[in-house]
Order: sequence, then structure tokens, then C-alpha cells
Amino acid sequence: MRLLSKVFMGISALCFAVPAFAQGGAAGGTNWVAVFAGIAMAIASAGCGIGQGRAAAAANEGIARNPSAGAAIQTALIIGLAFIESLAIYTLLIVFVKMK
Repeated sequence: MRLLSKVFMGISALCFAVPAFAQGGAAGGTNWVAVFAGIAMAIASAGCGIGQGRAAAAANEGIARNPSAGAAIQTALIIGLAFIESLAIYTLLIVFVKMK
């Protein structure tokens, strides 16, 4: 099952890559900054999503174990989520700056 999953992921990656190389030769060529900026934003978004999920899960477990510390855990969670989200916003800012 794992091998089949990897095969399908490889085939889907090739299907998405084929149209990029099928275009005719334009005078400007390929804008690699845009391509890699999109990839960077996808990686940053995935990392931030995973980080926020893990932070929320840990906060819920902490509150479940010690309900009286809920306010302190919630405050730390909000500050941590703000820092995590700022990473995605900085990446988006860099993408917009590099696209000019």
C-alpha cells in the first residue's frame, strides 16, 4: 500500500510538471522566482499549519490535565500561535517583494 501511494504521488507530480514544460519558447523565458516563491509559500504554510496543530493539541492536553492552569496555558498558546502565524506572513511578504 505504501509503495502504491508513492507511485501515485510520483505520477501526480509528473502530471503537474508536464504543462510547465509544454509551453512554447517565449521571449522572457520562465519566471523561476515566481515558481520558487510559490513553493516557498507552500512549505511555509504547511509548516505553520503543522506547528499550530501541535501547539493547540498540546494546550488542550495541558488544560485537560490541569484545568486550573487554563488561563496561563491559553495566554501562552495565543502568543505562540501569533509567532507561528508571523512566519507565514513574513514568507508571504517576501514572496510579494521578490515578485516585483
